[in-house]
Amino acid sequence: EAQAYLDHWEARWADTRIHGTTKRQVAAMFAEKRPGAYSLTPVSNLLRSDVPQSLRDMVDGQCRAAGLTRPRPATLRGTMTQMSRCCTAAVAAATFGIPFEDRVELAPAIPGWESLAFGRELRAAFPGVPLRMATDVKAAALAESRWGALAGSDPAIYLNLGTGLATAIVAGGNVINGAHGAAGEIGYNVRDPADVGRPATTRLTLEDVVSGRALAEIARAEFGERLSTAELFDRAATDAAAARIVETFIGELSQHIVNLAIAVDPATIAVGGGLARSWETLAPTMRSALDAAVPYPPDLVLAKFPFDAPLIGALALGVETAAAVLGEEVLQ
Repeated sequence: EAQAYLDHWEARWADTRIHGTTKRQVAAMFAEKRPGAYSLTPVSNLLRSDVPQSLRDMVDGQCRAAGLTRPRPATLRGTMTQMSRCCTAAVAAATFGIPFEDRVELAPAIPGWESLAFGRELRAAFPGVPLRMATDVKAAALAESRWGALAGSDPAIYLNLGTGLATAIVAGGNVINGAHGAAGEIGYNVRDPADVGRPATTRLTLEDVVSGRALAEIARAEFGERLSTAELFDRAATDAAAARIVETFIGELSQHIVNLAIAVDPATIAVGGGLARSWETLAPTMRSALDAAVPYPPDLVLAKFPFDAPLIGALALGVETAAAVLGEEVLQ
């Protein structure tokens, strides 16, 4: 069942929403960071065969240089095994949820993901190679703070509006992980005082009503059909019911972002994720809410890599990890 879900996700989302947009950005970013100076294999969004073409091309080049021929394996494990035969200096992986050696936590949307031995699988495929793992949103925040919309902002917040909802906080040039790797997981926020003291499994969390998945479910219940976020937001211009759904969605999102901004006092908030495609609809209400309630309102901007930041963040993690092996000059 879990594999079937991932197969569907790959065909419906990864191939159409990820593979089609990452090739140029990742290849360009890698070239900017001193092409050929080091051997680095980024592994992002650990899925059965979800390896973008740009990364396949990098691995092909490494294998050819090492005198190896890399067949195209049908599974992620096969991909990693082939990649490990090349001159890999470091491995970095980003995934939804909180990755550990023997599991992935806080990823309820993907059945079976919680039992994946994420770190152990990677270490087995790349024995002796330095490894860094991160949740996708924190990897995205790292990319934006290094090369994107949050560069030079301290502290800063990266807000990911995608299938789920999460943030990452950057302070002192570092992404804050928290004691358990769960800093910024505002999707678990309590929405109603009546819910205080109740576990997330017995109440509506913020992510249950403010996320791409939630918005799709609310729209389907209202209209009896599947609507994309863009379609729903377009309909809101002429349909009162759609306008009410969008207004409620943006209003509650703004409330929680305002409270987070008051707590952190960020210089900048950058917004990424799939819903960032509706930036022109989201931004005005969020902007006015921050201006009205936050003592020192931060800048509110669209992320530089709104849809590919987790992948580029994995590259940033890999570069930093490789620096410990190859020297700090790889970061220059």
